[in-house]
Amino acid sequence: MLAAALLCLVVGISDGDTLTARCPTEDAAHPYQQVKVRLAGIDAPERKQPFGSRARQALADITFQKQARLDCVKQDRYKRSVCNVWVAPASAPDGPQTLDAGLAMVTQGMAWWYRSYSRDQTPEARGQYEFAETEARARRAGLWADRDPVAPWEWRRQR
Repeated sequence: MLAAALLCLVVGISDGDTLTARCPTEDAAHPYQQVKVRLAGIDAPERKQPFGSRARQALADITFQKQARLDCVKQDRYKRSVCNVWVAPASAPDGPQTLDAGLAMVTQGMAWWYRSYSRDQTPEARGQYEFAETEARARRAGLWADRDPVAPWEWRRQR
């Protein structure tokens, strides 16, 4: 598992909640490693699910080719590092990594707050994510524009 906080370059986007980062190592022979990262606290539509492509593009718009601070909390069953991903906001691209990519995805209506894993979040983060999802629903933003959006965990069960 990764150290608690690393500064890495986002080099790939798999879907709306998974990316690949190029992170430094302490091995001179192999100075970088590619790390598969699952964003903590969210679950985005699957690629073949409605809004799946839009969620992937939204995550790319937020993180792709940016330096990201990865604050990793654990590793999942697929051996991905589960991390809070922080990048510089578009309004200050050369500034510090102050934008929580997962929270931005929920705010845009491109992901659900993953309540099943909320115990991995701080109380403050739980409140922010819950509020962001409530607001996105009220605005009918992103996937909430659908009459009856199906959460990814339900969609996978139906297949």
